[in-house]
Amino acid sequence: MIGKGQSISRTQASIAYGWNQEKDAEVVLKQYLAGDTPEQITDEFKIIQSQNDRCIKNTMSFVVSPTVKDGKNLNYQDLERIAQQFIKEMNLQNHQAIGFVHKDKQHTHIHIYANRISLKGEVYKDSFIGKRGQIAADNVAKQLGLTRVREVQQEKLQELKWQRLAIKHIHNKVLEARPKSLDDYIQKMNVRNVIVTPSINKSNQLQGFRFEYQGINLKGSDVHRSMSGSNLIAEISQNNNFSKLKEVPKTLKLVNNTVQLSTNILTKIARDQAKQVIKRAIDKGIGMGY
Repeated sequence: MIGKGQSISRTQASIAYGWNQEKDAEVVLKQYLAGDTPEQITDEFKIIQSQNDRCIKNTMSFVVSPTVKDGKNLNYQDLERIAQQFIKEMNLQNHQAIGFVHKDKQHTHIHIYANRISLKGEVYKDSFIGKRGQIAADNVAKQLGLTRVREVQQEKLQELKWQRLAIKHIHNKVLEARPKSLDDYIQKMNVRNVIVTPSINKSNQLQGFRFEYQGINLKGSDVHRSMSGSNLIAEISQNNNFSKLKEVPKTLKLVNNTVQLSTNILTKIARDQAKQVIKRAIDKGIGMGY
């Protein structure tokens, strides 16, 4: 089961979409609400939201999606329980909320709209709300015996086993040539028909890499755990003889741009360099014949 979430400002339009009869919409959750139309529900939201007029995006929108296979076997009571458990996992028991099930395109999913202002007038903190929605949906799936995201991902990765092995083999061959930079590595991979694309976030931080081969596109850690962004950069950094921790770069040149390295990647490089220093010290000690 997958969960998505975000804070929004268009409350009535969003609830109207959720109540779309063309999608066979059916109410599966109603918490501290009495209205029977999008307009009435929105007005009830506004009464509570008037306690804090500084919050602009004062409604939260969630989509909870069971797998297609699970969705075909869920009845009204099951979907109602999913919505209720999701609200509990998100700690929204003290907030107005309404949820609708959509069964369009044979993909059953639930739209949930919750007032960001609690009944006490407190603003719900929406930092990392997308990630928290994913975790909440995964917890609900675990509690109710539904298919979890990681199980779906593992099935997909197993289906792509031979493509993953092929990419890993090409990756190993390229590393044997000891590329001196990420651009060098990317070029050598491209020559071997593997397209490597950096994943850079809005803060211009390098998060990792994606690998495209024979029509499939995977992030590095899904190809193999040793191909995560931190592992790959640490490997190539060793080729550049960064023997001292202070020499580990916080930025690097990549495809004619300067990008920052994420904290996770910097930590991984520093850890690997520390291991190399310790290993060299141990090797020298052994060679002294004590």
